[in-house]
Amino acid sequence: MSETKTIVKNIDSKDKEPAKKRKSGPWYDVWRRLKRNKMAMFGLCIIVLLILTALFADFIAPYGYDDQNLKDRLIAPGGKYLLGTDNFGRDIFSRIIYGSRISLQVGFIAVGIAALVGGSLGAIAGYYSGKLDNFVMRIMDILLAIPSILLAISIVAALGPGLRNVMIAVGIGSIPSYARIVRASVLSIRDQEFIEAARAVGASDFRIITKHILPNSLAPIIVQATLGVAGAILSAAGLSFIGLGIQPPTPEWGAMLSSGREYLRDNWYVATFPGLAIMITIFALNLLGDGLRDALDPRLKN
Repeated sequence: MSETKTIVKNIDSKDKEPAKKRKSGPWYDVWRRLKRNKMAMFGLCIIVLLILTALFADFIAPYGYDDQNLKDRLIAPGGKYLLGTDNFGRDIFSRIIYGSRISLQVGFIAVGIAALVGGSLGAIAGYYSGKLDNFVMRIMDILLAIPSILLAISIVAALGPGLRNVMIAVGIGSIPSYARIVRASVLSIRDQEFIEAARAVGASDFRIITKHILPNSLAPIIVQATLGVAGAILSAAGLSFIGLGIQPPTPEWGAMLSSGREYLRDNWYVATFPGLAIMITIFALNLLGDGLRDALDPRLKN
């Protein structure tokens, strides 16, 4: 009987080995290395919490973002208003919760625009090289010569303030960074053997770029996108702070910070809590971006 049990255990252990092997892979290894970075996981937890807060803001916020009660204006934190009220008697805590929707939406969509357009231009420039590469990159150099926030201000001033125009302006300002990163990756990949094999079997340039080159260029794009979301949120807050971004009564953190600055001496909480929301979000995204950079670095696999 003991020999039979030993044989059964050996069979079971052999059956479990393929399951363990299935978990191995480049992205699983990245996740495993990322989990070892406690600060990166801390940042990831904050980002997940912010996303959940934005999705379920209607259930979490105790009041509407524009519910006004002038009798309760400029009430200090505590009691029925956890973070106090602003100059219109609106609950600051509820407005910060609803503001997470706006900030995250601007961050992700602006980065999506920049990564899509900049990545496409960088891939085309790096793959075809020559005059096309020179033409595209000189345009990117011109855009890089203009500070991104000034470029965003110019675009918003031309298009007009509003959520959609802010996302477009911030996205356009970030295009050159993605174009240069993707171009550098494409230049290092395009002459490798598997690309030559794809050309030999008759694959089109479009298929080679989309199926072979871009998937192998994802690592730097992911890191740049994570850090880019932080920059996009900060740029949107800056535009709203100077009155060119999202307009009242929409609860955007930068606009809340701007409207609360005149009450900073006597009612510090009106501007402090929206500023803390921006700071915590940027901090968490930077922690996650640094962790992803280390996890995706092949030199740090061990």
